[in-house]
Amino acid sequence: MEMINFDEKQIVANGDIIYGQREKIEAIADSIMKDGFDLLLFTSSGGSQAMLDPFAFYIRHESKLPVENVISADLMTGGCNRITEKTVAFLTSKSGDTAETVKAAKWLKEQGVRLVSVVGKADSVLERISDDTIVYGEGRPQELVLYLLIGRILYLNGDFEAYPAFADELKGLAYALAQVRKQADEKCRKYALEYCKEPYNIWVGSGDLWPTAYSYSMCVLEESQWIRTKSVSSPEFFHGTLELLEEDVCVTLLLTEGATREMDERVRDFARQHTKKLTCFDCADYELPGISQKFRKYLSPVVMAAVLQRISKNIEQITGHSLDIRRYYRKENY
Repeated sequence: MEMINFDEKQIVANGDIIYGQREKIEAIADSIMKDGFDLLLFTSSGGSQAMLDPFAFYIRHESKLPVENVISADLMTGGCNRITEKTVAFLTSKSGDTAETVKAAKWLKEQGVRLVSVVGKADSVLERISDDTIVYGEGRPQELVLYLLIGRILYLNGDFEAYPAFADELKGLAYALAQVRKQADEKCRKYALEYCKEPYNIWVGSGDLWPTAYSYSMCVLEESQWIRTKSVSSPEFFHGTLELLEEDVCVTLLLTEGATREMDERVRDFARQHTKKLTCFDCADYELPGISQKFRKYLSPVVMAAVLQRISKNIEQITGHSLDIRRYYRKENY
């Protein structure tokens, strides 16, 4: 069956939009390291925060650099007490005008914080507030900006010696992820057909894939498809959620290739015994042409995002519910 809403040439062209800014992105990283900092802060809202969170995870696991990741709304109620004029904050917003993120950016600016933003639209509110901005336009995946930016910072700090080779291979990331979409489509369409009308879904992930599990269940299944879903991290699964498993409870597990994979395998082994509706999407199942094995552990978020996009593209056709329909989000004051 022909893949729904899939254009490989456009996917690759979108990746080129971001990779073409590699020199600019690396120059920002060089400037950050030259000027020095006492904290790297990742703050945004909703799915945008989830896009940032894996990079805080990588910094914690690969270095001793000071790092915090805080949702912007929490930040504005005292969610981080480490901010000084030497802090560098990373923010992202597709529209560039997400209310909570803009409010946080303005407040951070008042504290003397250097703001580095990744936005989808040029000349946005967030860009005008920020010191440095990368505009990705139609570029995907947006994470590519952070792989270059944070990877370069870790390299300059002596924590990622292989970064130059990694960055060179990232030139083909969009193409590799297009191949992942092809590999995943049949399974994802079958999943969408079987589970699009489930009354209750549990989504599980850990480490650098916990933000993916959280954001996909929230921003796509709940917000865009109105499907009732609970997300829980693999370590927390065994402190409550496991008691909800019965043979007809739908559980979807995302397995990372990163440092926390063992936690995901523990969930998999338990869930197999207690539900007939367990689906595992495992990053290790997908070939990534042009990407070295040693770098795969950093790429689980974008690999899984490519896989899950194929659920999204199929499920809106199957349900007849466009991913663009909203009842309340940005339609009411709240």
